[in-house]
Amino acid sequence: MTQRAWPAWARASQITDLLRLSVPIAVTRASMMLMGLTDAIVLGRMAPGELPFVLNSWLPLGIALGFGMGILLGVQVLTSELMGSNRGHESGRVFRRGLWFAIALGAGLTVILYPLAGPLFHSLGFAPDVAESVASCTRILSLGLIGFMVTTVCGMYLEALRRPLISTAIMYGGVVVNLVFNILFVAGAGPFEPMGADGVAWATTGTRTLLIVVFLIAIVFLTPAFAKSPEGPEDETKRQFSVGLGTAISNVAEWGGFNFTYVIATWISLQVNTVYGYATQLMGLAFMAFLGIGTATSVRVAEAYGRGDAQGVAEASRLGVVATVLIGLIIGLLMFVFREPLSLMLVRGDAVLGDMMLAPALAALLITVAIAVTFDGLQATASMALRAQGMIWLPSAIHVGSFFALMIPAGYWLGLIQGRGAQGMIEAALLGVFVAAVLQVALLEYKTARFYQKRAA
Repeated sequence: MTQRAWPAWARASQITDLLRLSVPIAVTRASMMLMGLTDAIVLGRMAPGELPFVLNSWLPLGIALGFGMGILLGVQVLTSELMGSNRGHESGRVFRRGLWFAIALGAGLTVILYPLAGPLFHSLGFAPDVAESVASCTRILSLGLIGFMVTTVCGMYLEALRRPLISTAIMYGGVVVNLVFNILFVAGAGPFEPMGADGVAWATTGTRTLLIVVFLIAIVFLTPAFAKSPEGPEDETKRQFSVGLGTAISNVAEWGGFNFTYVIATWISLQVNTVYGYATQLMGLAFMAFLGIGTATSVRVAEAYGRGDAQGVAEASRLGVVATVLIGLIIGLLMFVFREPLSLMLVRGDAVLGDMMLAPALAALLITVAIAVTFDGLQATASMALRAQGMIWLPSAIHVGSFFALMIPAGYWLGLIQGRGAQGMIEAALLGVFVAAVLQVALLEYKTARFYQKRAA
């Protein structure tokens, strides 16, 4: 009797390559959420009632950041394709194109968001003092948009060059800087008065600005970014931004959808917004692990796609999906088992807002979050693998449908109309990521099979 062979995608060499790339990327991406988590913890200790001001400020900012991260993804995809065909030394033109666009995009978004913050939040039906506090955070954070865009394009370029550890080291330096700024501005250490939510915003903006300098120094000395490179194909510029545009629309749908649920939660009450916000912060931190797997999968798929290797595309795609499921189940189990210690990490055990004990309410929500994290990871990994194969618009349509057409109305119905509060809001989030995951994975299998058949013909 012959022994059944492992699937090709499960070979040790495939798994090792995925881990070598995904772990540093996941750790790097986690630094972004660690900054936000640090902000939430400091506010939870010093001024828990002000967390909704920061969370709601991310409604326009989250849309801006999601759009920027998406539109700049073309830098990573095209650089990965050049690396796959042993032409990584030509990638400087791709990076420079992305860098100038990142600067222009960040500046343009700042000019738009800064003056519109006040009118926007006053129009959403918030109490005047709440609207003004949210708008203040938004204005401060908008000043850091250039920093976010530039550091994003630098990080994507380093990852595509398979040098993610450089980005990891820089971003964790940023986490430390952000913590120091939080202590100074939020808690009011040294000569500073406590600034509450505004202090969080200044800490984030200051950190992003400092990281620009460090990233560009690393890019100049450690990559071919500014070396002379031959001209690319005529359609390269168009393709670079068309690849990113589909991702931008998806990010706007996902980030905008989740950030609008904070608005709905605030309509219910500040207490509901606070506990729901803490729950989604932990969901977002878990998502960084999946973003590492998804990004690594995207790089590996793009490399194989650039070589015309249909088998390599299939193996990289399926390994990414399986790895996402396994990691999701582990994270979900840990979150379920340790839901009470996690809630106490974020807020004091005796913290009360209105008539709500925050820690027990948060621990109850983490049961649903533990279920949702795997589906959240699957929808990200599958959609990134699809874009690495050149499929742009269908993944975006799935995200728009799942997060805008489904999750937001479900959150309004369950949380506000049915009176389920924070539990209803987190159930709506679960519904959105579940539908997105099922559809994206099914589409990935279809696309991968079609590419394989085309190459075999």
